[in-house]
Amino acid sequence: MSMFSTGILVLTSPLQTLPLRIAPVLSSAAQLVDRTLYVHLHPGLNLSSGSQPRPVFIPPVVDLSTIITRLYNNAADICSHLDVRVLLTNIRAQPSACSEATSPNCPFPTPQPLFHSPEVVLTDFTPQDPHQSHQVKQCLEKYTGHCYVCRPGLSSVLLHPQPGKLQENEDVQRDEKGQKAEPIETYSDVVVGGTFDRLHGAHKTLLSISCLLANRRFVIGVCDQAMLKKKVLKELIEPYSVRVQRLQEFLQDTKPCLQVEIVPLEDPFGVSIVDPLLKCIVVSEETRKGGEAVNKKRMEKGLPLLVLHEIQLLKDAHHNEIEEEKISSSSLRSRLLGTLLNPPKDSSILPPTPYVIGLTGGSGSGKSSIAQKLEGLGAVRIDCDKLGHEVYQPSTEAYRKVLREFGSEILNEDKTINRRALGAKVFGNKERLKCLTDIVWPEIALLVKQRINQAREEGKEVCVVDAAVLLEAGWTDMVHEVWVTVIPEDEAVLRITERDGISTEDALHRLQSQWSSSKQVKHANVVLSTLWEPEVTRKQVLKAWNLLQRRIQQKKEGR
Repeated sequence: MSMFSTGILVLTSPLQTLPLRIAPVLSSAAQLVDRTLYVHLHPGLNLSSGSQPRPVFIPPVVDLSTIITRLYNNAADICSHLDVRVLLTNIRAQPSACSEATSPNCPFPTPQPLFHSPEVVLTDFTPQDPHQSHQVKQCLEKYTGHCYVCRPGLSSVLLHPQPGKLQENEDVQRDEKGQKAEPIETYSDVVVGGTFDRLHGAHKTLLSISCLLANRRFVIGVCDQAMLKKKVLKELIEPYSVRVQRLQEFLQDTKPCLQVEIVPLEDPFGVSIVDPLLKCIVVSEETRKGGEAVNKKRMEKGLPLLVLHEIQLLKDAHHNEIEEEKISSSSLRSRLLGTLLNPPKDSSILPPTPYVIGLTGGSGSGKSSIAQKLEGLGAVRIDCDKLGHEVYQPSTEAYRKVLREFGSEILNEDKTINRRALGAKVFGNKERLKCLTDIVWPEIALLVKQRINQAREEGKEVCVVDAAVLLEAGWTDMVHEVWVTVIPEDEAVLRITERDGISTEDALHRLQSQWSSSKQVKHANVVLSTLWEPEVTRKQVLKAWNLLQRRIQQKKEGR
């Protein structure tokens, strides 16, 4: 069967039995859809009654909150490559601000446009008579077209998943007879806060349940620069504007009638402690104390306290030794290490072999240890620090130019250049420092090119140019890819002081005189980090190396 980019899954099973069907249904859907899967909930929808069913409002009940959580949890485990979005336009308890955009009895007076138009509609509905399949599919297509704007020629597929097994003490083991669903409390104005980096299942659960609770307005505080400083691998956090755009798209799809306000979060509280209209804050077990702190601040300001609605944390079935057990953005960022973040620039002017990696990173970032590991895997390492020492040797062109520019007082008794004395000449003086680098960097670059040519003559496949100033010196025209090593500043300071025996202040000054890791990462094709145990770094480098070999092979094959 054909694979579709975007699909919409119409779930018709009763809420009490739906938890059993979610995992197998998602598994089946993932074999047909490869990018975006929308989920529309209509428990009890009958597609084989003979008459065309119409969408109706579904009251928000506690079971729906459970279903949403399970949907995103199962999706993260079964089909993490899919962008799953639960649509809530038809979930409403009573007339509200949303009712202005809908008729009293129909959630969709006109079809709702989605950011990705569905090409196929799927359902868990199973006709009792197999001969009704064609009729059911026609009915399903008409129903979906009434709700959402779909691609012309919408296809339909009836899924026939086998219900999953119940876990012990599963809360879905109920007697359905006569059982009345428990309504969920809703509020006019709801607030949440977070980083919302690389929108994942836990974010979507938080946002979707917030949409379920909100009748009028949904306020979201998104962490900005000041709140990102202590985040793991903060250099890989998406820009604020990108995170906001993705939130807007998700919420426009999920519940377009809500008034959504997204504001930057510069401290842990933000708008939550000043907005008098807010009624509810959605938290998790992990952030409940933060919600309580918000209420303490509101009490001090004479504002009404917020209802704390706590949601369940989603477990990450794929986490490794350096990742959190819950689904988290930091875990997703750590999985990016060693992968190709940005495609390499056009390097057609460079010889195809050897394939040259420019490896850089701030002081203390572990750049040299990574270079050594790559060397152990078969790369030719070109150590620019050693080449820097070579260009200062007597009888070299750089030696003569440096002596002419900075005077003989920088010489040792044996006529070699005293690097410490030379450093004192340029310390804190940008013009004099530029004068020095204008002399030295081009000479180092010439030596690098010689080493690369030598490696080519020896038939080597990969060279690693280990250069702290790769980006500052503009040497990227010599390499096919740029790899950057990153480390938190406090860890870098600790390493530098222990390694070089200098003060914390001097270590900080050294780091501040270099390009920041965030600035370097903007130029990176691959990012690595030595923050964790050596074995973690080894696995990370091996992963990067294996992916590199695959790229080189594809390049050879002209793909």
